[in-house]
Amino acid sequence: MTNLLSSILTVCFLLVHLGGVARHLLIPMDEAQTNHLKAYGVAYWTLEREVEVQWLLNYRGGSFLIEHYPEIEKELVIRGVRFKVIPDAQATAILLEISNPEVNQDAIKLETAPKIAVYSPKSAQPWDDAVTLVLTYAEIPYDVIYDDEIINGKLHLYDWLHLHHEDFTGQYGKFYGSYRNHKWYQDQVKEFEETAERLGFSKVSELKLGVALRIKEYTSGGGFMFSMCSGTDSYDIALAAEHVDICEEMFDGDPADPAAQSKLEFDRSFAFEDYSLSRSPLEYEFSDIDGTRLHSRISPTEDFFTLFEFSAKWDPVPTMLCQNHQEIVKGFMGQTTSYRKDFIKPDVLVLGENKALGVAKYIHGDFGKGQWTFYGGHDPEDYQHFVGDPPTDLNLHPNSPGYRLILNNVLFPAAKKKKQKT
Repeated sequence: MTNLLSSILTVCFLLVHLGGVARHLLIPMDEAQTNHLKAYGVAYWTLEREVEVQWLLNYRGGSFLIEHYPEIEKELVIRGVRFKVIPDAQATAILLEISNPEVNQDAIKLETAPKIAVYSPKSAQPWDDAVTLVLTYAEIPYDVIYDDEIINGKLHLYDWLHLHHEDFTGQYGKFYGSYRNHKWYQDQVKEFEETAERLGFSKVSELKLGVALRIKEYTSGGGFMFSMCSGTDSYDIALAAEHVDICEEMFDGDPADPAAQSKLEFDRSFAFEDYSLSRSPLEYEFSDIDGTRLHSRISPTEDFFTLFEFSAKWDPVPTMLCQNHQEIVKGFMGQTTSYRKDFIKPDVLVLGENKALGVAKYIHGDFGKGQWTFYGGHDPEDYQHFVGDPPTDLNLHPNSPGYRLILNNVLFPAAKKKKQKT
């Protein structure tokens, strides 16, 4: 009897110490949320501590449901994230409501914090990167890797890879026309040439192709690749131009193949086909994939894109990637602002579009065992970000729907791992 009483008291002590297993933390992600971006950070922080997070797709903007622990509640308070402590019965009722086959909602279990890498130069650049800004603001840890790490086979250490504002074609971002006499541009050329030589490549375009092919292998093997702005179309073009020189002499020391356009192999790339290259080294453009010129015809106050609604139960992947508290999101420019829909491959999934302009803003696809997402534009809270402009202060935009799309992609691999196990 004494042992039984002791056991009961021990269980009661543990329940009190852990905050009670009969309670949950509901983190709403609709308009009621005070800081959407920090909420993702808490979800990631929770996964790092091996506590399961349930992502409630299409329920109050893609809310999170977590078993109650005092430490998690404290972290939510510290980071200024709105939450509600609910009894177990209410949590069960929410999950039962979501499970109704007539309701376009679902609960996805997140179990493991994905290890994140950002492909970015180690040296200072005259522009910032939206992904590193929001990862830092959300307090989600990441490693910066670049050409050395990728060529030397380090990609397998990561679940998720972001491609920084980058030019994989070896044309130095097509900045030659405007910035070739600027010190930062000259320093970049020198740094890239030294890296190419050190890693055994005869020129920078070959180095960048080598990097692109290793990223392709990484994705095919089950990795998740996310890219924005010029890291999207320049990457895809580099893959299609694997066997042809598209760089003029000022970029790689020899002329481009005059028949380069006809030698592109679109079946080697992820997203685009049948486009035409920009052959002029003075043009700040890679091809006619980009819809920037179309956006320049309208006012920034009229530039929006709409997220598609998918079936949470039958199409959980695109549903996860589109979770938001706003279906219509304000647009933003970049070197690559959006993608003309007539050049997108038919098997690519359009997640968000500006229908009036005939462009997609946000696209996704499978490749081998892995998946990739392209997101057009440079900074979701700076409509037209220029070289040298100061970085966006996300303290002013804690509820940014445009930045939320980035963080949806960050959390996605945690669910993908579970999907592969079942």
